[in-house]
Amino acid sequence: MKKFTKLALVSSLAISANAMAMQAMDDASLGATTGQDGINIGIGISKIEIEKLYIHDNDGLTAAGVAGDAGFGGTGTAGAIVIKGNGTGVTATKGIVIGANYDNNGAYLLASRNLADLQIDSDAGTGANGAFINIAAQVSGLDINIGEIGVTASGVAGAGANAGTIRRGGKDDAGADQNYNAILSGLSLKTGQMTANIQLGAAPQGAMIKLNTKMVGGLEIKNLGILDNSTKQGAGDGTAGNRAAGEIFVESIKVADANSTDLTIKQSVSVVGKEGASNGYIRMISSSGPIDTYVKGVHLGSRTAGSIGDVEVQGLQTYFSPALGSYVPGSVITISGR
Repeated sequence: MKKFTKLALVSSLAISANAMAMQAMDDASLGATTGQDGINIGIGISKIEIEKLYIHDNDGLTAAGVAGDAGFGGTGTAGAIVIKGNGTGVTATKGIVIGANYDNNGAYLLASRNLADLQIDSDAGTGANGAFINIAAQVSGLDINIGEIGVTASGVAGAGANAGTIRRGGKDDAGADQNYNAILSGLSLKTGQMTANIQLGAAPQGAMIKLNTKMVGGLEIKNLGILDNSTKQGAGDGTAGNRAAGEIFVESIKVADANSTDLTIKQSVSVVGKEGASNGYIRMISSSGPIDTYVKGVHLGSRTAGSIGDVEVQGLQTYFSPALGSYVPGSVITISGR
């Protein structure tokens, strides 16, 4: 859960949309409030919508083993993770919808009512090749809604229905060649304000991105549905003889610091380059303290099944080992291609 939380926060910072559609403040206006030289930007976007998002795996899974073995079934054919509309609410036709978190009468928005306020400074640094750009960012609380997430066969760029476009897409739409299975029925995230500091160039702060902030109101994940299509039969519409995919449905997951309603975020994000046989990767090191998690309304089998109740975890603390036998509070997550 803690790893998912941190990934969600970094992702929301990267693609976030704004709070109140206010006009962006110009450099002179922001400069007057900071009293410093540099470039100041206020980002005013009211909402971001994405129809579909595909992540293509161009060589699929290498064939191995025999039927029944763990990991069996690979064909080496391109497939894709797809996020698309799930037919309900704001994600009925859109895969991703990002707007402002207006909860508690706007308590989670920046005073400027912008999506983000950025202060950008260039500095000579120290020593040879010490120059860098510093970007201090303040981000409003966000209301992020994600539609259905599934896996499909990848399409062919510019072919068929995509002729004359740069689209590739997949075979997730209804039709004779449909090849699609849903994995998550959707979810929504609510965040509080966040601050981050980004350095490009020498990065004397020790990482490209430094998150060291307290998210007021914590993090909430709502309406999370995990689907199992291996039990699906026939049309899968839930009628007699057409069993629907099984679902684990969670009404709400709230995450905050232990004994608090807010969530402290302390994380360093670095992009590590190629060295020897390693082709490089993204590394995220978290050093936040223990967290409390409250899971409300766990439904097994289908979202209409009776809830088994709520689940509460108090004071969860993860550790990582920089050396054998050494334990440091936090976590290290690496992301790389293959």
